[in-house]
Amino acid sequence: MSEAAKSIEYYARALRAPRITDGYRALGDRAREAGWSHEEYLAAVLSREVAEREASGAALRIKAARFPGAKTLEEFNFDHQPAADRNLVAHLGTGVFLEEAKNVVLLGPPGTGKTHLAVGIGIKAARAGHRVLFDTATGWVARLAEAHERGRLPQELTKLRRYKLLIVDEVGYIPFDQDSANLFFQLVSSRYEHASLVLTSNLAFSRWGEVFGDATVASAMIDRIVHHAEVLNLTGSSYRLRNRTTTRPQAQ
Repeated sequence: MSEAAKSIEYYARALRAPRITDGYRALGDRAREAGWSHEEYLAAVLSREVAEREASGAALRIKAARFPGAKTLEEFNFDHQPAADRNLVAHLGTGVFLEEAKNVVLLGPPGTGKTHLAVGIGIKAARAGHRVLFDTATGWVARLAEAHERGRLPQELTKLRRYKLLIVDEVGYIPFDQDSANLFFQLVSSRYEHASLVLTSNLAFSRWGEVFGDATVASAMIDRIVHHAEVLNLTGSSYRLRNRTTTRPQAQ
């Protein structure tokens, strides 16, 4: 190994950039064959390091987000869900709403693609370098209840504000008691105009009072959520049941 090669590998270790060690020789051969300038060769080496580092970081952020599955926006079946605005979904995938601390609300019956879209938006955000965390509404309340019991609810809410995006799935599937509704309200309030939420619900806003046990609390919560928000109303039958057929018993 030449002294130059030894120096490159030493500097790569010192910079904690091991991919430079893996790629500089192959890129060097290509550079000589193509007649690249020194600047072009250096740019290619650094570009490869950055690209692979970003890909590795995105994978770690996606894993840390605790998504229920790897559902991407590219895989969403718009043919089954024509109510979903393709242009709006594509816009949400750019993550611009995160920089504006806006929310996204996905409403519709079970099986219409709400969770798929929420996860797809979250994966896009994670790949763009943002910290994301996913849980169901009941899961979030359980987390906050535990923090409250330890006397650390304010600290937990502050910690969660460091996440650019929280995804709250299945709002409305299970009604909340008064304490749970209060905790959920505090989560929403703590992120209002500071950081984004993506929420999914099988209930229209007019029925959220049933979930939180108090129409006034629900109204105040909805006001904070939708003040800066994109709301998508999905319709139709469950995608999961698309291939199920109904068999009627034959007459005897």
